[in-house]
Amino acid sequence: MTARIWLIGGPTASGKSALALRLARSLGGEIVGADALQIYRDLRVLSARPSAEEEALVPHRLYGVADASESWSVGRWLDAASAALADIAARGKAAVVVGGTGLYFRALTHGLAEVPQVAADVRRRAAEAFERLGEAAFREDLRGRDPQAEARISPGDRQRLTRAWEVHEATGRPLSGFQADTRPHLAAGSWRAAVLAPPREALYGRCNRRLGDMVEAGALEEAAALMARRLDPALPAMKAVGLRELASYLDGERSLEEALALARQETRRYAKRQSTWFRNQTPTWPRIATEDAEAQWRALTALD
Repeated sequence: MTARIWLIGGPTASGKSALALRLARSLGGEIVGADALQIYRDLRVLSARPSAEEEALVPHRLYGVADASESWSVGRWLDAASAALADIAARGKAAVVVGGTGLYFRALTHGLAEVPQVAADVRRRAAEAFERLGEAAFREDLRGRDPQAEARISPGDRQRLTRAWEVHEATGRPLSGFQADTRPHLAAGSWRAAVLAPPREALYGRCNRRLGDMVEAGALEEAAALMARRLDPALPAMKAVGLRELASYLDGERSLEEALALARQETRRYAKRQSTWFRNQTPTWPRIATEDAEAQWRALTALD
């Protein structure tokens, strides 16, 4: 394995962490997390973060480094990841960047747009317009402002839709224009990448089983501790997949079986959104289309 930086992306429950750990051990390298929820120390179980025993096998960067009360942006992650990669390279080590947050990978390989700050009143107008118009009409309005952004943003992604709208409203320039003026943070030829893309039914089966494993590992206790802090629901950590559903059980609103059924459904939906993102945004990255760990390893080593 000759590449000094490997990028491994894919949906939740696809086997990314195990594959990255095996690769890092074979290279004598280190792992850098690219997951927007595994950053938070309050979410070890609910984010399916590697266990303490796994993290002890090789150095893991950007796992559990933030409190749930913080709000990490893509830019903040990119700064931290770039510093980690520079440190790893300075010591002559290989790095394996692994996770399911596609925007983190895009920031590394394409750069991050320097978009001016948007005033609160503009953000409020964007939210009000979305509520008033509904997604379909809001998209039509955005299409007139920024057709590239509208075409790229997935259905139901309100946050990115309103973000594109408010940037144009505030600056008179489309967000896609800012995004075009970027440069990669990784030099061309310095990295290799792969996307795990297991068959859908196999992936969904793993998603379903994972929720039961999480409960056995302490997900209910983790959810209870987090909810007891009464943090702002808009914080990224409070949007962890499964947290809301488990909290509804803890509040006595539904049975554990009902809560788990809903959490499994949300996990499958999340995996589908991730799969769609990687399919659309990284079309040239090699796909590893199996859920079997040994087959994934053979496919990955064959790429080198």
